[in-house]
Amino acid sequence: MSDKELVNGCSKGDRKFQQALYNQFCRRLLAICVRYARSVPEAEDILQEGFIKAFDHIRNFRYESKLETWLTRIMINTALNYQRKKLYLFPMIDVNDVPLKEDEKISLAGFHLNELLNFVQSLPDGCRVVFNMFAIEGYSHKEIAEMLSISEGTSKSQYSRARQLLIQRINSEKEYGKLGESKL
Repeated sequence: MSDKELVNGCSKGDRKFQQALYNQFCRRLLAICVRYARSVPEAEDILQEGFIKAFDHIRNFRYESKLETWLTRIMINTALNYQRKKLYLFPMIDVNDVPLKEDEKISLAGFHLNELLNFVQSLPDGCRVVFNMFAIEGYSHKEIAEMLSISEGTSKSQYSRARQLLIQRINSEKEYGKLGESKL
C-alpha cells in the first residue's frame, strides 16, 4: 500500500490499514525505540505508545515529509517523553563539573551491532538519551537542551560522560576478549 492509502485508511480508523501501517514500519521504529530504552520490553512500550499517538494524529499528516520520517519523529518524541519522566528523578551533571579528556580514538571492529546496542542501553538514562540525540539523531547540544529543558552545558557533559563510559566498556570488553582468547 502507498503512504497515501495508509494515511487515508488510518484516518478513517480502519483497523486493516492500521495493521498494515504497523506491519510496514514497526521493525524500523522499534530499532529507534530500543536505542532510547533500557530494555526491549521498555522499547516495546514506547513503540506502542508512539503508534497510539500516530493513529490519533494521522489525520493531521500533511505530506510535508515522508510518512516514515513523521512516524520516526513521533517515536523519538515519545521516547524522550518517557525518559524525561525518569530524568527528573536523577540529577544531571553540568559540563563545568566534569573533567574532560582529550578525544580518544577507539576501534569498533570485532563488535557485533547487538553488542554495541547493549553498550548504549547500559548507559545511565541521561547519558543514553543525550548520546542518542547527539551522536545518532544529529541534534545539536542547543536543540537537545531545549527539548529536554536542561542547559547546553549539561547536554555536553552528559554526552561526554556517555562517551567516556562507552570507551571504558569497549576497552574492557576488548581486554576481556584478549584474556579469554589467550586462555584457549
